[in-house]
Amino acid sequence: MEITDFINKENILVAETHETTETTIIQGDAIEILKQLPNEHFGGIITDPPYSSGGLHIGNKQQSTGTKYTKSKVHKYADFAGDAKDQRSWTSWTAEWLKECHRVSKKGAVICIFIDWRQLPSLTDALQWADWTWRGTAVWDKVTSRPQKGRFKQQSEFIVWGSKGSLPLDRNAPCLKGVFSQAMPAPTKRVHQVEKPLELMRDIIKIVEPGERILDPFCGSGTTLVAGKLEGYEVTGIEVSEHYAEVARRKLRELVL
Repeated sequence: MEITDFINKENILVAETHETTETTIIQGDAIEILKQLPNEHFGGIITDPPYSSGGLHIGNKQQSTGTKYTKSKVHKYADFAGDAKDQRSWTSWTAEWLKECHRVSKKGAVICIFIDWRQLPSLTDALQWADWTWRGTAVWDKVTSRPQKGRFKQQSEFIVWGSKGSLPLDRNAPCLKGVFSQAMPAPTKRVHQVEKPLELMRDIIKIVEPGERILDPFCGSGTTLVAGKLEGYEVTGIEVSEHYAEVARRKLRELVL
């Protein structure tokens, strides 16, 4: 049975097939859509959720993402939702969607979640609360960052990863690096404020065994979906923003395999 048989078909923005791989985008709230998905359907979760870590004070945190994260007055991006929670609210919300991801994942499925240093402790707590087995943290070296005298550069983000239960050593997946050095796309090349590099996502997605279905509950402008399609995976993405769901659809349509 196809994933589209389980959800409100009015929410499906794209279901494109190339040979044996299908890429589906569902526009809607992640938790509400996850609740409609079947048990033990996916072999991997790869996602980059809102961090809700920008802004020292609550007034700063509640600003639009464009104001918080975009310094350039030339390059403007559409705002994205879900980034104004305080740490306790964010941890509770994260545990809720991670619990649903656990339910819809097969035994032995792998999960990878991007995060920054501020929310790293909260994420590892939420992951374990949702019954995932936490297996480690990889590093994404963004190569460049704003230097500040007398401080370490904040040029790294993290990939918290784990599995649904045991993870046999004879899985059909490679040994991946623990540190990935890849610069973010230039502002003129990005269509999302926090868009991850495509090559980075193509590397990380290989932690999932070939032939398995992958879910990205916060697919943004669709980089995980494009990476999955290029690497031969079937991927389902959920995106609350109608604007970014449309951007992801356009990316997939423009993809030439």
